Amino acid sequence: MRDSRRRRTLVVDETTSYLWTVRHRHGDGVPCAEVLTLHRDGVRTRIVFRAGAGRYAGDGGPVGHSGAVGDREHHLNLHEPGVVRALVDEALRRELLPYDGEVDGWDLLPGAALSRAAAATAEAPPGCPPGP
Repeated sequence: MRDSRRRRTLVVDETTSYLWTVRHRHGDGVPCAEVLTLHRDGVRTRIVFRAGAGRYAGDGGPVGHSGAVGDREHHLNLHEPGVVRALVDEALRRELLPYDGEVDGWDLLPGAALSRAAAATAEAPPGCPPGP
């Protein structure tokens, strides 16, 4: 069994890489949260998904596992490197990285989920006629 708390490395390109971890966080009177922490060049960015109405984080959702975040339309597993890459790409697109502090993960969820869905969709084979 691997240690889900260890730092992992995400390589974006030849000059850019992030160390990342996923944690589940509890607080007094504050909803549970799944936190994806990115480290790069001494800057620590926490992408936070707090559970709430219509949103789940961690073991409170329909799939009930560490790293699970979602709403009625989207679901992501923060332990998957491809998901982390999609969130990093979405945060970069929105010019939220580098940022030393917390970012609301729910703002990034739709774009990252769409990116993951597109990556999982097979392309039409060469020479195949267009669909209906």
